[in-house]
Amino acid sequence: MTVAEDTGRDRNAGDRPARLPSRVDATVRRATRPLGGPWGRHAAVANLSWWTPVRFLFAMTIATLLLGYVQKSPCATGIWNGHKQYTHFCYSDVVPLWSDERLNVGAVPYRDTKVEYPVLTGAFMWLTARLTTGVHTIMSSWSQIVVFGALTALLLALCGLIVTASTAYTAGRRPYDAAIFALSPLLIFHAFSNWDLLAMAFTSCALWAWSRERPVLSGAMIGLGTAAKLYPVFLLVAIGILAVRTRRFADAVWAAMSAGLVWCAVNVPIAIAYHDGWWKFYDFSIERSTERSTVWAMFRTLTDGSVSAGDTPFWKPPGIAVALALIAALIIVAVIGLAAPVRPRLAQLAFLSVLAFLITTKVWSPQYSLWLVPLLALARPRWRLNLVWQFSEILVWMATLTLLLGYDVPAHGINYGWLMLILLVRDGLLLALAALIVWEMWHPWLDVVRVDGVDDPSGGIFDHAPDYWLREGPEVAVNLMDDVEPQLEPRR
Repeated sequence: MTVAEDTGRDRNAGDRPARLPSRVDATVRRATRPLGGPWGRHAAVANLSWWTPVRFLFAMTIATLLLGYVQKSPCATGIWNGHKQYTHFCYSDVVPLWSDERLNVGAVPYRDTKVEYPVLTGAFMWLTARLTTGVHTIMSSWSQIVVFGALTALLLALCGLIVTASTAYTAGRRPYDAAIFALSPLLIFHAFSNWDLLAMAFTSCALWAWSRERPVLSGAMIGLGTAAKLYPVFLLVAIGILAVRTRRFADAVWAAMSAGLVWCAVNVPIAIAYHDGWWKFYDFSIERSTERSTVWAMFRTLTDGSVSAGDTPFWKPPGIAVALALIAALIIVAVIGLAAPVRPRLAQLAFLSVLAFLITTKVWSPQYSLWLVPLLALARPRWRLNLVWQFSEILVWMATLTLLLGYDVPAHGINYGWLMLILLVRDGLLLALAALIVWEMWHPWLDVVRVDGVDDPSGGIFDHAPDYWLREGPEVAVNLMDDVEPQLEPRR
């Protein structure tokens, strides 16, 4: 599918050519200089022979994922002499869980062992383990753990390509915004840290299906994604806010019902057959202490006065406090979405909703931040601050592993105070990105997605829908943007 074939959702966009990142983003413009400069103003976009935009993006994604595999390769054998997993920053949950979840002896998740992951992630692990057994009979010179890691990386890479394609098609006339994910430095470090790309694939497909006005399919993808990780369910918050503004509730209800039914269809049989193993994830989530990257851990550290300690204090905050914090954060997102003078785009609210969950959760594993990258590519496809934030996440990862190294080799570790400083910078950058998204909601002519006269490429039924909440439609933004469009050209 070419760009020309996939622009049907951009109603009233006129005949304006799509703006490529190298034309409107100063960071991308400078990055293209070694390659001959930005794309020419009269260059064809829709007719590029075999090399369509999505295929270009696939090539970018594959290159990034290959770097990610190389980055994890020092840890692939599971022989971590000299604390290699920390000194080479190559730690991955995939390696120790091969034996910890008893996959190496043929255990079936939930039936034979209690798995600390939702059902579809457990199924993904089991399928990869079965493939490993088959492949190892043919390639017996490789250890099983190496085969398991390689097959896991291959299947997750396919999920990564799905994320790229879905994000590109959801972006409509701006498919190259998906390059923010395809070339993500954070993807190099966390593509294979855990199984998050599985849930990300379902989430991206949900956004694509919604943009094509397929609410039942979108809800099904949300249900499957939530059965792999929890965060996809927060897409329904964004959909609900826009349903209120447009009074288009039917499709939102269908999506929510579809998500609930699909989640139940996946979970209920396992919950009935192997309840204890199935409940492990939820019990573990409730009972575990705060993870060191969260605001809860930093708050407890500061109140205890233990900044110079080797790690944050052990603490389990009251579950009701965590729940109320999340509800409060989502209410803030809802108020922002309903108070904006022009109806926000779905991707903007989706990013804010997932960020609200991450900011308030008591478990923020470093790879969770990867969830935000494709959402940010749709919500605010600008590169500079996005890259700065991603590099701060990489520093968080490196500092976390250096802190853990200090448990075994105290002279080579850092104390929690240094990690907390980096975490505060990371959180500040994320809040800055959120503030800029909100600013663009109030000043939509600054939104690079809407500058070409489109409204909401990912919005589906909300695209160019009447705004009953404040009785102002998207034409307000379009008219204002027509007056200031030249200001968006980058300085040479």
